[in-house]
Amino acid sequence: MRFFEYEAKSVFERYGIKVPKGGYATTPKEAKKLAKEIGCPVALKVQILAGGRGKAGGIKFASTPSEAEELASIMLATKIQGLDVHGILVEEKINIDHEYYLGVTIDRSRRMPVALASSMGGMDIEEVAKSSPEKVIRRYVDPLLGMSDFEARMLAKEVGFTGKKMLEVSRIILTLWMIMHEYDAELVESNPFVETKDGGFVAADARLNVDDNAIFRHEELESRIETTGELNKREADAREAGMSYVELAGEVSIIGNGAGLVMATLDMVDLYGGRPSNFLDVGGGADSERMTKALQIVSSHPNAKVILINILGGITRCDDMARGIIDARKRVGISIPLVVRMVGTNEIEGKQILNSAQIEVLDTMEEAAMKAVELSRSKQNPAR
Repeated sequence: MRFFEYEAKSVFERYGIKVPKGGYATTPKEAKKLAKEIGCPVALKVQILAGGRGKAGGIKFASTPSEAEELASIMLATKIQGLDVHGILVEEKINIDHEYYLGVTIDRSRRMPVALASSMGGMDIEEVAKSSPEKVIRRYVDPLLGMSDFEARMLAKEVGFTGKKMLEVSRIILTLWMIMHEYDAELVESNPFVETKDGGFVAADARLNVDDNAIFRHEELESRIETTGELNKREADAREAGMSYVELAGEVSIIGNGAGLVMATLDMVDLYGGRPSNFLDVGGGADSERMTKALQIVSSHPNAKVILINILGGITRCDDMARGIIDARKRVGISIPLVVRMVGTNEIEGKQILNSAQIEVLDTMEEAAMKAVELSRSKQNPAR
């Protein structure tokens, strides 16, 4: 779950990290009112769950409340990174002396949290790591012990801070770690984290991403994900149906019953040169209704050219699943090819049922993946 910038800054402020004075506006009049209250000049920043807003025209500056209203009117009526803009953060323009990067995230290769800091803020930290790796300072954090005062001070010192500034920045690093821990976050960062002309420190930008698997521990967040626009219709439909769905950009839609099986299917499609358009795990015991919903979801992907269904029959019998696939295809009205691989309980009966309905069934996952990739490349696929 990704927080909008204004939400992340609200969290930062509650934890004692200074952020620019500002407010959230959903109309041009609200933007004008906020600009008056804050005092111009102000920055107007579109609130979308995507990066690269500045380069895409999503950050502008206004010298007067009327200009803020005019700019807000334009910004609210445009798409940024292909996303509709429903709100704008209006905040004071900061008098910046230097931009830094501060953040805490997860290093999945080491399976540990890592605190990051850099004197080259305002840029993508990945680009800084590539072009100037020595400028990105890392401190790995023991997940059981947490970050110590000493580790935070050393990180601040290595970035170049000394004296009282080093102590203040180390306090902020420790606070970011505290947010990371208490929110079960995958990423907490400020980029840029700025030093102002008067020697103060402000989180000019803020990001907070919470692990979806931990949301059940945060009751205040459970209903939020459905109302933020973070999910598109396919993702929202899958969540409502209790299915695991991740959208991708390829042409091969994938349905399976088991997360490991679906992941292996994605890898197999990729191995044979195809591009998956999604990850969809229908779970165990999938019936006709569940398969119908799954097919509705994956077939609505605009890039889908073929649907690959990979079934491991255990508790779920292959013949029941085969009947469900046929029923679902009729009810959904799918016009793109289906490729099925099924193995397990009653697989012979299941294959006979599908073959009689002219649905191709392959014996191995490798064969099914190759066939799906071949069909996704074919120019003979029916027009959608």
